[in-house]
Amino acid sequence: MRKGVRTSILAFTLICLLLTTSCGVRPENNLIEEIAPVIFWYVKKGENKNLKISTAVPPILKEKKQLFSLQVNLLKQGAKDFNLIYYREMKVGQLRMIFIDEQVAKKGIAKIVDSLLIDPDTSQRLFIVIVTGDFEGYLKKQMKDKENAEYYLYRMLKHYEDQNQGELTPINLHEYKKMLYTPYTDPYIPVFKADQQNFSYEGTAIFKKDTLVKTLTKMDDQVFQLVGTDNYLKYLAIPKLSVVLGRVHTAVDFNLNSSYSKLFIKVKMMGRLEDYQGENGMNDKNIEKMKSTIEAFMEERTKKLMKKMQHMHTDPFQIGTHTITPFGKTLTDKEWYKKWENMDIDVKYELQLGPLPRESK
Repeated sequence: MRKGVRTSILAFTLICLLLTTSCGVRPENNLIEEIAPVIFWYVKKGENKNLKISTAVPPILKEKKQLFSLQVNLLKQGAKDFNLIYYREMKVGQLRMIFIDEQVAKKGIAKIVDSLLIDPDTSQRLFIVIVTGDFEGYLKKQMKDKENAEYYLYRMLKHYEDQNQGELTPINLHEYKKMLYTPYTDPYIPVFKADQQNFSYEGTAIFKKDTLVKTLTKMDDQVFQLVGTDNYLKYLAIPKLSVVLGRVHTAVDFNLNSSYSKLFIKVKMMGRLEDYQGENGMNDKNIEKMKSTIEAFMEERTKKLMKKMQHMHTDPFQIGTHTITPFGKTLTDKEWYKKWENMDIDVKYELQLGPLPRESK
């Protein structure tokens, strides 16, 4: 009897092993000599409604770096086709950045983002960047002059993410997904301009759902960083008032009235005076006058920025989320944007400056 039981157990075990061996997932090829980890994708408009995707192959062995480009219908098709023209298998497990041309973003990027989201090998922490200008030319020039140029771009974005320094606000795939699919919320992404010599920050791209509708630059971008994000500004330059403030932090409070017909924005702004080229001295009276002038200027610029967002039917400030209550009726997206479009806006700034030098009397 025992012999029969043992025979049955052995037979069952062998069958399980055979099934596991024949039907299991085949292991990935990760031989270091046969793979090429991809650091970034660059996506721009191609021919005949295709996408043109490019990447630099970062070789494991010492050899000349190459920029590959292909015309594709789907993002994942590019990953497959690259493997047919390069002797190493490309791996996206190290993908850290995706650069999307501004013209593509104006048509909508949801399909690109969804393709990344469903790929289990793609990290949710990869950065999304909008680019204008000749980014391919910049990459080719940098690959001749500097090793690992794309790595330095990644370190720059990572620095601003870690420091919460609002000169620019890096956005990763997870954050973009959250903004895209959360009710009453529209995404934003940093914009860079490229030529063969430079890759410079341009501003913040504002989206209506997945479509780019406006790029905020200069003063509008500074206002957005202070009111629309949790970051601080190392410097807030206001040329019109001949003043520069440093280490500027804000605490922003949005309040809606019960009928959602009026928005009250209260901004407590804290910083220190870094530079002042005005004609008035720095006595107490003039300092208080300067503070009032800065407050009035920021109130005007913030209100104008909000009006622009209303006109474009976009809500990157996530103001609509303030309509959500535990027991009240939830507005549809369409109902909210209709109210947002016609809403009156009241803005109030309170500026606190750090210790200042005093003039001798």
